[in-house]
Amino acid sequence: MIVHRQLVRLGGAVAWPVAGCAALGVAVSAAYVGQALLLASALAAVARRDLDAAPPLLAGVLAVIVFRAGLLWWREVATAAAGARIRARLRDRLVGRLAELGPAWLTGARTGRTQATLVDGVEGLDAYYSRYVPQVLVTATVPTVLVAWLATVEPVAAALLGVAVLLVLTVPRAWDATLLRRGRGRWAAFTALAADFLDTLQGAATLRAFGAVGRMRDRVEVRSRDLHATTMAQLRLSLVEGGVSALLVHAGVAAATVAAAVAATGGRAGAATVFLVLLISAECFRPVRDLGAHWHAGYLGVTAVDGLTELLTARPPVVHTGRVDRRFAAGPAVVFERVGYRYPDRARPAVRDVTLRLAPGETVAVVGRSGAGKSTLANLLLRHLDPDAGRITVDGVDLRDLTRDALRRTITVVAQETYLFHGTVADNLRLARPDATDADLVAAARAAGAHDFVTALPNGYATPVGERGATLSGGQRQRLAIARAMLADTPVLILDEATSHLDRRQEAEILTALAGAARGRTCLVIAHRLAGVRHADRIALMCDGRITATGRHEELLRTSRAYADLVTVQEEA
Repeated sequence: MIVHRQLVRLGGAVAWPVAGCAALGVAVSAAYVGQALLLASALAAVARRDLDAAPPLLAGVLAVIVFRAGLLWWREVATAAAGARIRARLRDRLVGRLAELGPAWLTGARTGRTQATLVDGVEGLDAYYSRYVPQVLVTATVPTVLVAWLATVEPVAAALLGVAVLLVLTVPRAWDATLLRRGRGRWAAFTALAADFLDTLQGAATLRAFGAVGRMRDRVEVRSRDLHATTMAQLRLSLVEGGVSALLVHAGVAAATVAAAVAATGGRAGAATVFLVLLISAECFRPVRDLGAHWHAGYLGVTAVDGLTELLTARPPVVHTGRVDRRFAAGPAVVFERVGYRYPDRARPAVRDVTLRLAPGETVAVVGRSGAGKSTLANLLLRHLDPDAGRITVDGVDLRDLTRDALRRTITVVAQETYLFHGTVADNLRLARPDATDADLVAAARAAGAHDFVTALPNGYATPVGERGATLSGGQRQRLAIARAMLADTPVLILDEATSHLDRRQEAEILTALAGAARGRTCLVIAHRLAGVRHADRIALMCDGRITATGRHEELLRTSRAYADLVTVQEEA
């Protein structure tokens, strides 16, 4: 019986459904035992040639069979319902855990592997908790009770039966360590294959463009062979374990029955005892055989534990413990006070000793070469990361003191990579505010310069945008992202390379929309291209993680050689 400690701890959230399934399993076993007792009595009556006693007993057997059929139906319905609740609870917990880990953790994880854990791993845990664990409880209970009771009827047969049950439950455990090791290898192979498949689907156009389809196919074939090899290695060992268990089961039934027959031959027991031992021995091992039938379900749950443990034990970059639930006025002051941050896998800090003040309602652009630390600064303000040194405040309140909800009500981002979900235009806009009316959507889209192209779509705001907004152009996706940010109506707005993927004409259109979005808000603009930030109230030049100069565009051209060089390089480009 493979019961993993981590899965037991995780199962605390689904204890009652598991207990209900186990109780019904015990009831089904009790019905089988009742049938065995009645059938043994009927056979004993026939052996005594007491033919009048046999029909009522056989009628009782038939009634128990009908009753047991109802119990089995109830158990299957309860198991399916418990499985649905278990899947929902586990996925809610895991998705909540992903939200707690945040984008900074997800950037270091392969999406396909995480997806396999959330989908296939949870499916395996469904069967593990709804079928395997309840059957483990039944197997630990029913044979113990039956052997103890049988000891009052025929002690020798009960002793042999007890030894056989103990061997069936303990001898196969010699393979558990090897099975777990091979199972982990199989799960690693499975998640690696899932990750490569997802890469292939998402990068199909790139693979075709570079003629790399064949190379990726070869890689997927290697992953498939690895999965096949690890699966077969696991299967071979599990078949050996199953064969040993079956041998011990049959040997136990035979030994107990022979002991009862010897007792009957010696006059120490009657025919009824022989029939009783035979049938009760079979029922004693029935839960063990049922456990074997659910073994693979249990094993899939155990092999998925590594991916689940990784999610559940990963240390989040940010822990939300703040208790200040405050609503800030439009355009609050945002201050970076000697802020520093170093990524765990890098030797040098990404941000060092940054002090920067955004006055209420001010638009400040942070510019610099790639790798200067601009996006890290934005992630620190969004609190995807926490600074190693210094602090960030909004109207004097440290971001770490704000609740998660207060933080989301305060800051919105229009990111470099705009993500639109598979749904309609309206669905994607309402992510920012689910209770927004149609008029609210139109007003936000007009302010972002998106309303005209949305109304030109086949179904207007009800038009599906496809996965990741595939049916829209880059400029259209970006305008919808701006509209979504404006619908959120937060007092602080971050524009993180919001025009980096657009051509000059699209950039000019988006910049007009962004200028409107920034009015009345405190705005931090992260930009690589300088053409889009000359309208900013101030520009901060960032080099090697530090703010080296601040001022307006014309001022920086005169006072900062590094800024002037950056402008010259971009103009030449």
